[in-house]
Amino acid sequence: MTRPAGGGGTTGAEGAATVPDAADAVVEIAEFTDPMCPWSWGAEPRLRRLLRVLGEGARHRRVFGVLFDEDDDPAPDPAAETAWYARYVAEIATHTGAPRAERLRWVAASSWPSSLAAAAAEAQGPLVGERVLRRLRESAFVLGEPADTPERVLAALAGVPGLDEARLRTALADPAVRERVRRDRAEARRPRPEVVGLHGPGPHPGAAKETGEGYRYALPTLVFSGPAGCRVVPGWRTVEEYLAAVVAVAPGLWPGAVPEPTAAELLERYRSLVEAELAGAAGPLPRGARRVATGHGVLVLHPDERSGPAWESVRRAGGAG
Repeated sequence: MTRPAGGGGTTGAEGAATVPDAADAVVEIAEFTDPMCPWSWGAEPRLRRLLRVLGEGARHRRVFGVLFDEDDDPAPDPAAETAWYARYVAEIATHTGAPRAERLRWVAASSWPSSLAAAAAEAQGPLVGERVLRRLRESAFVLGEPADTPERVLAALAGVPGLDEARLRTALADPAVRERVRRDRAEARRPRPEVVGLHGPGPHPGAAKETGEGYRYALPTLVFSGPAGCRVVPGWRTVEEYLAAVVAVAPGLWPGAVPEPTAAELLERYRSLVEAELAGAAGPLPRGARRVATGHGVLVLHPDERSGPAWESVRRAGGAG
């Protein structure tokens, strides 16, 4: 049973689109991202909320765009490059509200090691995949030491709840995992035409980036596909803009308001949160939760989170007990 698409729908070659009832509507969300991307780090709380709202009505897949490639030329002056990039990350943090490291010690030499690990971890379940990606981001944006080698990746991921570290170590050498990231990289370099030459309000409208090969999606970019068509939401966007895209491609899917988890439930799932994620959450944090000061804002750690980059930043500051 179908009904005509509303003003937010799309039309195909054969005329007006129709959409199924809510029970049948499903949307796919392709998230173009990179573990070392500061805009993606800032957008993570919004994406978390979007996926909570949509629940099982959405199929979500990450596409690793490889921000720092293996064959990129090394900087002639690494210290100067690091100083410039630290200022760039700090400027982004003023827009996103995301934590950032007090000191960035180097710029990631390559996104491949962290992208391979994040892709490989997804085979151990979506929750493990989320936690692994979060740890890798924290290496760059909380500790200031990007996990850009296999050794640094494994150090950052030690003790991730639910992660089979031996299985991950094996997967990092699996040609199939490298092929998956290679395909992701290629897909990111085939952006839809509506984002090529895009102009829009700042601070990050999301126009496709020019590369030596052509273009790639700006990071993050979300591509929503559903029964009524496709919508691209690039750059720094609100949850409301994401939900508008969902309604456009799959009218009837979004159920509207859904109960928000408590603060304790959020921390149990994600293990670390930015304070803004707790703004609308009911109830107290669990006993022993730790607030970690960064160069911009506070990160909240689960009481049992006793390893990884954020914990290492606490230890170095003399706060580990």
